[in-house]
Amino acid sequence: MKRYLLILTVFLTAACGNADKKAAEKAPEKEAQGHEHEEDIVEITEAQAKTIGLTMETLQPRKLSGSIKVNGMLDVPPQQMLSVSTPYGGILRNTGLLEGSWVRKGQVIAEMEHPDYIQLQQDYLETKTQLSFLDQEYARQEELSREEVTAKKTFQKTDAERKTMKFRLEGLRQKLTLLHIHFAELDKGNIVRAIPIVAPISGYVTKVNANIGKYVPANEPMFEIVDTEHLHAELTVFEKDIPRLKIGRKVRFQLSNETKERMATVHLIGREIDRDRTIRVHCHLDREDREMMPGTFLKAWVETGAAEVTSLPAEAVVLEGDQQYVFVAEKAKNHFKRVAVMAGVTEGGYTEVSLPAGVDAGAQFVVKGATDLMAKMTNGEESGHSH
Repeated sequence: MKRYLLILTVFLTAACGNADKKAAEKAPEKEAQGHEHEEDIVEITEAQAKTIGLTMETLQPRKLSGSIKVNGMLDVPPQQMLSVSTPYGGILRNTGLLEGSWVRKGQVIAEMEHPDYIQLQQDYLETKTQLSFLDQEYARQEELSREEVTAKKTFQKTDAERKTMKFRLEGLRQKLTLLHIHFAELDKGNIVRAIPIVAPISGYVTKVNANIGKYVPANEPMFEIVDTEHLHAELTVFEKDIPRLKIGRKVRFQLSNETKERMATVHLIGREIDRDRTIRVHCHLDREDREMMPGTFLKAWVETGAAEVTSLPAEAVVLEGDQQYVFVAEKAKNHFKRVAVMAGVTEGGYTEVSLPAGVDAGAQFVVKGATDLMAKMTNGEESGHSH
């Protein structure tokens, strides 16, 4: 009998030990669950509420004008960025250009030499002389043909040779025009050794690819010139912001090397989305400045116009880390729940607020004192962690 009592006692002791162990295991779990539930709740006393001047307000619809913050760079249209070359290869004999030099349209910026240039001028003068002779021969044969002294075939042959020579002369004239030859001097028989290279536009020299004495092949760029008076701002806008863009919207921007704000206007909106889910937006500068350089990075704010949105006073929205929060009044007095929200545009002291599902839009939100509640909550969390 004593043996059975001993076995029963051991069994009951083990069972009670297991029950206590399970209860002990569940207790921290419940405590953790309770802490998780309470971690977004902050409680203050009536005295603390008075000290911080706590005020509350409901969400209200307001018309707010927003802006899109974007990045971009200064750029120039393709027709304002030109490479300077020559249609005939030659040796660069003279130039004073350096990168950053300012040149005006039509200015002689270099001189080239090559025997072919001399040959073209010689061919032109010889052809012009031959054409003059054929003009006289044509007039003589025409007169003889009318008097039927000579055969029509001879007259027709002279006419054909004369036309061929005229075509040849015109062709040579056009080639020499490409070389910027002055025909007033050439027609006097003055052949020049060097041809001028002139600036096709006014602007800054951005590249110098040739040095004096170097042979430059035909059509190889020697210089690059950019007309900075036609700079524009090229913005990169994310796909989600495309519906908020409109042509004619004002743009405020700052260059990476400046602190002052400049103004521009949206002129063109791209119609193709890049791989990074962005589009290009072309903006005209309100005030041109030739001192600005293409390729300069900038940050910009594109105005999006007014729209009616749900909002709270800006001080009701508190930033903690990368997340924005508001505090909602609970049923219990001076108990407030921290709620993560999406904050939009801010204007005139009010901020657009989008609430998550499950939060009553008609609730009371802490305005003045929201920062104090966040500080109390943060300090409480740090104390809990250190303990």
